[in-house]
This record gives sequence, C-alpha cells and structure tokens, in this order.
Amino acid sequence: MSEWRGVRSRLERVVRELAKFGTVGAFGFLVNVVVFNLCIHTLGLATVRSGVIATAVAICTNYVGNRYWTYRHTDKSRVHREVSLFLLFSGIGMVIENGVLALSHYGLDYTSPLADNVAKNVIGLGIGTVFRFWSYRTWVFQDSEEAREREEAAAAEARERRAAGAGSRAGARARVLGGLPAQEEREDRRVLLK
Repeated sequence: MSEWRGVRSRLERVVRELAKFGTVGAFGFLVNVVVFNLCIHTLGLATVRSGVIATAVAICTNYVGNRYWTYRHTDKSRVHREVSLFLLFSGIGMVIENGVLALSHYGLDYTSPLADNVAKNVIGLGIGTVFRFWSYRTWVFQDSEEAREREEAAAAEARERRAAGAGSRAGARARVLGGLPAQEEREDRRVLLK
C-alpha cells in the first residue's frame, strides 16, 4: 500500500509541475507570438531573425516564471549552474523551434504569415516545449533531497489529515464530556454504584 502512495505522490507532483509549467509556457507562448508578429509586420525584420528575437524574449519570461513559481521548491544554491543550463537547453529549444520555421519558410517555400506562424508557434514550439520540459526538470531545476522530502512529508500529512477528519467525526460521537469513551464511562458508573 505504501508503494502505491509513493507512486501516487510522485504522479501528483508531476501533474502539478506540468500544470504550472504549462501555465508559464502559455504566457511565454503569448509573448512569443506577439513579439514574432511585431518583428515581422511592424519592424519588417526577416522571418527567422524575428523568430529568434521572439524566442529569446519568451525564454527570459519563462525563466522568471519557472524559477519563481513552477520550480520554486528546488535547490537554489547553484544559481549560476542553473542559469547556464537553462540558457543551454533553451538555446537548443530555440534551434528546434526556429529550425522548423526555417525549413518551412525557406526549404518548403511556405511563406505566408499563417504558414510562418503555424511552423514556428505550433509545430516548432510544440516539439521545443516537450524537449524543454524534459530538460528543465531533469537537468536545470533539480530537486534538492531536502526539498523533495519536505514536499512528500507535506503530502503525506495532508492525506493523514483527510483520513483523520473522516475518523474524528465517528470518534467524537463515541466520546463523552469527560473525554472517556462511552464504554469506559459505563464501567466507571458501575463501579460507583456498587
């Protein structure tokens, strides 16, 4: 039974982490799309250059969101290492994302604004996001053993409180004013009556 609780606890943690990562990513996606289209249509920059600029701005936004919200419980003692790895893996994600854009725009000659947005912000960003999630949680924002233990202890305590809440209502009915269970109080009365 305890194995199931451990698996369940880890699964719940990954689901929460994925939801937070997705929320930060959704905000980064909006930043990415807006900056990309501003660079192309307002500033008149080249397609891939606009993609790189937009991705760089979104990377900065995502770092702040992931560091201070998604992975706030992780080890903060090695920030220099964390930032270096974040930039490395974000750079690889940028190459994936804008590589798909370059292939679509220059290789396959899909040059419409819709095709550019689909290639970069749907296909490229989708593949890059899967890579980033895996690399960030595996290499960048590593849990310190203490933080992981605190989180697991808090989850176990919450489960115990929920279980105790259900049992305490039944236990409260069995108690009397003196704090003794009803059976013990009856035995005390019998002794007094003799």
